[in-house]
Amino acid sequence: MTLSVASWNVNSIKARLPNVLDWLKAERPDVICLQEIKTVDEAFPAMELEDLGYNVKTVGQKSYNGVALLSRLPIEEVALTALPGDPDDEQARYIEAVISAKSGPVRVACIYLPNGNPAPGPKYDYKLAWMQRLRTRAAELLAFEEPVILAGDYNVIPRDADVHDPAAWEGDALTLPASRDAFSAIKWLGYSDAFEQVDGRAHQYTFWDYQGGAWNKNHGIRIDHLLLSPQAADRLKSVTIDSSVRAKEKASDHVPITGVFDL
Repeated sequence: MTLSVASWNVNSIKARLPNVLDWLKAERPDVICLQEIKTVDEAFPAMELEDLGYNVKTVGQKSYNGVALLSRLPIEEVALTALPGDPDDEQARYIEAVISAKSGPVRVACIYLPNGNPAPGPKYDYKLAWMQRLRTRAAELLAFEEPVILAGDYNVIPRDADVHDPAAWEGDALTLPASRDAFSAIKWLGYSDAFEQVDGRAHQYTFWDYQGGAWNKNHGIRIDHLLLSPQAADRLKSVTIDSSVRAKEKASDHVPITGVFDL
């Protein structure tokens, strides 16, 4: 069997629900991680998504942030609803669950990593601290020796090849050396960037700003990533970035990225 796992920052589930439902009906990913749902759990449109065959788990927050994990397969357990390491952190940015696949458990985390701008400053300090906490958790997950997929909006542009114009983003929190180093530090644990593993072409983007005609000019960046444990990386068949949804009416500024795994 194959398992498809997608990640999509929807930039408000209420505003994008018709687009999200259309895409799910057409593509039918087994698991999808949504970021920036921008709603509390009680107001999340779970019924509409359950009608499509998904089990729904959310960590919501009013007006900001928020993540959701949807699965056609049974969810054995929700392991975490917040990233460990800072009990005072109230931002809804992480959910981790164990999915029951026929081949065994697959652990999926949905991540909405802080933007960090303006940098330097408190928001950037929070970003780097959050990334260190993520690295600590990522290291712990390797001990399970099972497929682990860390999916989400990382708000990190890993390479100059992942931005339309590196000079235009110089000094931004998404490209600063400390951000890239923190992202690489997670990979150095033994994780693979799914897109780089099977494609890696330059100028393939997952985000186009609403400002300045970025979509029409193809002024994009690649900031939505699937990081894979060795057990997941060994089973990766393909990665697709569906840029077509960015052209739809009332589109999110992000598009879905999907990995397909041979289980």
